[in-house]
Amino acid sequence: MSKPPPPLKLFNSMTKMKEPFKPLVEGKVSMYLKFLGNEVEYVRNFTDIDDKCVFLTFNAILTPELALIVQIIRRANEAGETVESLSSRFINEFSLDMDELQCLPPTREPRVTEHIEHIIELITKIMENGHAYAIEGDVYFSVDSFPEYLQLSGRMLDQNRAGERVAVDTRKRNPADFALWKSAKEGEPFWESPWGRGRPGWHIECSAMSAHYLGHVFDIHGGGKDLIFPHHENEVAQSQAAYPESEVKCWMHNGLVNKDDQKMSKSENNFFTIRDTLYDCEEVLSKYRQEDISIPVPDKKHDMVEKHHLDFFKYMSDDLKTTKVLDESFMKLLRTINSDLDDLKVLKQLKGKTLKRACLTEEQLQEQIEQRTAARKNKQFEVSDGIRMHLASLGISLMDEPSGTIWRPCEPEWPEESGSAINDGASGSSQARPEESGSITSDSVAETLAEAQRWPPRKTIPGSSDDDLGTYPTTPELTPPMPLTRISEQTERESSENSG
Repeated sequence: MSKPPPPLKLFNSMTKMKEPFKPLVEGKVSMYLKFLGNEVEYVRNFTDIDDKCVFLTFNAILTPELALIVQIIRRANEAGETVESLSSRFINEFSLDMDELQCLPPTREPRVTEHIEHIIELITKIMENGHAYAIEGDVYFSVDSFPEYLQLSGRMLDQNRAGERVAVDTRKRNPADFALWKSAKEGEPFWESPWGRGRPGWHIECSAMSAHYLGHVFDIHGGGKDLIFPHHENEVAQSQAAYPESEVKCWMHNGLVNKDDQKMSKSENNFFTIRDTLYDCEEVLSKYRQEDISIPVPDKKHDMVEKHHLDFFKYMSDDLKTTKVLDESFMKLLRTINSDLDDLKVLKQLKGKTLKRACLTEEQLQEQIEQRTAARKNKQFEVSDGIRMHLASLGISLMDEPSGTIWRPCEPEWPEESGSAINDGASGSSQARPEESGSITSDSVAETLAEAQRWPPRKTIPGSSDDDLGTYPTTPELTPPMPLTRISEQTERESSENSG
């Protein structure tokens, strides 16, 4: 680099401001920033014993603390295995996914079951300071005893609607009081404690382990923004209740992973997995590796690469603006690379053969891309999805960039077949198949949907000895899959009236 990167600024959830980041010890950070040359002490803990959750990410493309919730004890009992065995199995799968994503490993990865002694010591200290109380083997934190409670989230106490997620324990002094220690029920694992046999509550675990490895004051604490309350709020309260000097210099919270403008979650069944994504990427890239494409970087492009490096540091130093890096700096570089690729004979050949198989001309394909763009603009997402999936079945992958939609050859994507068939024409009208017409020309939404949902038969191209992409298996007759969307009765009736 010709000059050092700009000073790092991070948004602090505690102060609600973007602040210059200054580590407690210059050049050494107890959490992050190895890329900028700092020595990093990064601790990522696992909750490996609880009746409610363990952090998993092999089933979600999320951060560790945003992952799917699994009832460990119940699942272990149902599977006939120990809690330790079940937790270790999921943690190992998570580690495999992090390796595949090329995430650098933490300095330490403690587990709750390895730190029960430290947890009990912390709870004891909180009780000695008058901020917790025991009832019949359970220990609760008293929020009324801690005036600074809710300082992180900025919530009001009356916003906490007790009983919404779990039943209210009428023994508690305040419904908002949270568990530090839970007495063991029949069939649950337990540890001996001053309050009887039991296990730690979820929130106290993080406070005990972070203090053990990083001390009572450290630089950065991270997590998903849905953990600000109650998890991190309770963590602040119990840490400072035990040791008033406890402080995290910067609380960092990442946003949620959305799909179709909705939070990705197991309950909504709208999630995809890390392994699904990696498999899809490998499948697309594999054929290009087989082509052994090697492109030297022209001297005139080196300046653009250098500018990308500078932009990377500029955006990442400004509160880790990854969207700016990807949408602006990286996309400019990628467009240049793609432009260079377009000049390569091999890619032109691949595109030409893809269009030949699809029975499309470049102009006809562009017409369908423009129809999809118009449908998206008019929020006719059923239409746009149908066109995209139709083209994907022909081996044409659409990629939406800030400047517009481009296409690349890909492996044909075929939906799972269903017993239901689609008639060739919308509302009973006779329409030409895509391989005959080459484009979708319908004026109405119903006709466009019907055309977009047609899946032409796979076939080999006569004289396919030069077929670098491989041949498709011949299918004498095609039974199309279930429609991607269902046309409303009103739209179908209007289309029928128009065609009549």
